[in-house]
Amino acid sequence: MGTDQDVLEDLLAGNQRHVAGLADDHFADVQDGQQPDVVSICCSDSRVPQVDMWDANEPGTVFTPSNIGNQVWDEVDGDQIVNGGLLYPIAHAGTEVAAVVGHTGCGAVTAAYNVATGSDMPGPQGVDKWVDLLVPVVEEAIESGQVDTDADDETVINQLVEYNVDTQVQFLREAADVPDDIAVYGFVYDFQGIYGDDGGRTYLVNYDGETETDVIAEQIPDEYADAVRRLLA
Repeated sequence: MGTDQDVLEDLLAGNQRHVAGLADDHFADVQDGQQPDVVSICCSDSRVPQVDMWDANEPGTVFTPSNIGNQVWDEVDGDQIVNGGLLYPIAHAGTEVAAVVGHTGCGAVTAAYNVATGSDMPGPQGVDKWVDLLVPVVEEAIESGQVDTDADDETVINQLVEYNVDTQVQFLREAADVPDDIAVYGFVYDFQGIYGDDGGRTYLVNYDGETETDVIAEQIPDEYADAVRRLLA
């Protein structure tokens, strides 16, 4: 890593290249508002490129909230509500599709697993809040029997990642603030070769609540069949 000044200069240079690469009319269609096709909520991990993973470089295409552990909820006065960053485009911009994107080797899921198994290390309150919201998900996953707790740590964590995606999808589908006609898809972004050999592929693990891979595969074109995989039964 460079010095603070080096980082600043990298940011300025990167933005300069960004500006130079834009057509004069790049923002013409979104000057007065936005109607993104999808809200894609991802883990706020530097290895998970929110826009690039979908090759969606046109402005106004993807609404991109993120947080620790790609959580679709927040907690207010002890009640779980839909995360405002995710709900905003659904409520105010006409977005009708939500994508929940976890990723292999997720540090937030790992931290929640450590808490659930009694080997946690306390951290800053602003981080611990989000980890604590994941602990019940991890505990439920372990109790469900779907996670192979006798497997190596890498396998356990990645199964928990997938279970978390399923849980977040289900919460959105049942949330009163989310209209019934909103489609919700669950993905795991794989940069560690867990699901397959294609680094950077988003694997479709949940199709609007459906988790059977054969059934999911029937809903999409054959050319994308390799992107439908699950670690959990």
